[in-house]
Amino acid sequence: MSLNYRIILSVTLVLAVFISLTALALERAFINSSESALRDTLTSQLYALMAAAEVENNAVTMPSNELDALLGLPSSGIYASITNKTRQVVWQSSSTLGAKPPQAISLSSGEQQFNKINTDNNAYYRFAYGVDWANNDSSISLTFNITTDLKSFNQQISQFRNTLWSWLVAMAVLLLISQALILRWGLSPLRKVGSELNRIETGEQEHIEQHYPQEIEQLTSNINVLLQQERDQKSRYRNALGDLAHSLKTPLAVLQTSLNSDQQNPILSEQISRMNSIVEYQLQRAATAGSASIGKSVNVASVAHRLLDSLHKVYRDEHIQVSVEIDKSVLFKGDEGDLMELLGNLLDNAFKWAKQQIEIKATQTGKQLRLSISDDGSGIAQDDIDELLKRGKRADQTTAGHGIGLSIVQNIVAAYHGDLMINKSQLGGAEISVRL
Repeated sequence: MSLNYRIILSVTLVLAVFISLTALALERAFINSSESALRDTLTSQLYALMAAAEVENNAVTMPSNELDALLGLPSSGIYASITNKTRQVVWQSSSTLGAKPPQAISLSSGEQQFNKINTDNNAYYRFAYGVDWANNDSSISLTFNITTDLKSFNQQISQFRNTLWSWLVAMAVLLLISQALILRWGLSPLRKVGSELNRIETGEQEHIEQHYPQEIEQLTSNINVLLQQERDQKSRYRNALGDLAHSLKTPLAVLQTSLNSDQQNPILSEQISRMNSIVEYQLQRAATAGSASIGKSVNVASVAHRLLDSLHKVYRDEHIQVSVEIDKSVLFKGDEGDLMELLGNLLDNAFKWAKQQIEIKATQTGKQLRLSISDDGSGIAQDDIDELLKRGKRADQTTAGHGIGLSIVQNIVAAYHGDLMINKSQLGGAEISVRL
């Protein structure tokens, strides 16, 4: 997962938790505020009811013109009633007609109660207040009840909840978009570094060229130093190998010349030739760059045709037909010398053993390159194939035939973390396939 996606995902999770907690807190605060406002409303209505009430001979009367309009409207949702100390209803508003509000309660003088009541069909808030009403020389205990159903209250809460979540989600989306844009702008230097590294990997440039913010300037500087050190080390390494090859080949050539003129010691001459082959093999093995090399991608078709031009001249008397099936877009990511050595050895073997025909194929899938070279020669016995492909087994480096160069090919394939396979080709001879 990219750094950008990690940050976006983290911010999204934090924002989701924060918004959820914020919504819950705001919703709870709104409900508490609405309940407080509803209680104040019910209290005002109850005091207005007490002011309008008239008690004569223990009978309660209520002038209709003094009542709230909703109390006089049947099933309006706001209900009023007055009970005595035995919980008997001595008066109730016209709004109770056709409705079934909760049963009224009786309270002691000075006692008040505000609570929520849940019934089978609805939920209500009720405010009740108990008084001792003076009636001439006596008093009567009355309880004034104001009840309202919560349909409109719940609708108000639901509307607030929908509005709240709509705004919070819109704000969250806006914040995420802003965060994504900020991250895109903030991480753009890293993307540019990655783009430059890709161009370095493909050989389009040799080092990081642009200037970057001070937070990553040290990183880019260190990368440039490492790239230069890698090139310098490779150059010194190849020069040292060339010097070593020259130093060894010269005395070996002198010894070989002396022995050829003497003709007295064929065993020593054979061993000197063997030493010369071993030196060439080990130097080539040490010079293999492998998949860690940094350079241009090599066009496989171009290298193959260059090698074929040379081999056709060497084997011009053989009149061998070569079929090449390599698309121009097939590229080898690695050192050109490694590819030249690998294809050169395999093609040289094919030319040596082919009768009339050779087929070369190359395909590329993602970062994987497949090469196959087939001939119509005598092929390789199955027992020899198994022996050649065993770990640590190599063909005799001094014996002519398929064994020449195969050990070098195996080393190059191993350096690129690939596989080498030998099978019988459809042409009748051997087919050597390489996956890099």
